Amino acid sequence: MAAISRDDVAHLAKLARIEMNDSELDHLAKEMDVILGAVARVQEVASADVPPTSHPIPVNNVVREDVVRPSLTPQEALSGAPAQSEDRFKVPQILGEE
Repeated sequence: MAAISRDDVAHLAKLARIEMNDSELDHLAKEMDVILGAVARVQEVASADVPPTSHPIPVNNVVREDVVRPSLTPQEALSGAPAQSEDRFKVPQILGEE
């Protein structure tokens, strides 16, 4: 018996508001069954003495301290801009919104 049925896939598609025809539902049910089988095999290999991890080696977030430094003034930053408005870069309208 399949771990996930065609009806399960149809229900998930309905919840996700995805229209699927009968052949797509049948195909995806088989695909999902293969995927769930692969996950089950991985779960068989994992044992209680192996802690769950997201990476095989320890990962540390390496960041530098924030240091306040002098930067460009708005006028300097906008000095090469082809168009500007209210201390901002002015670009062409693309979405048709006001």
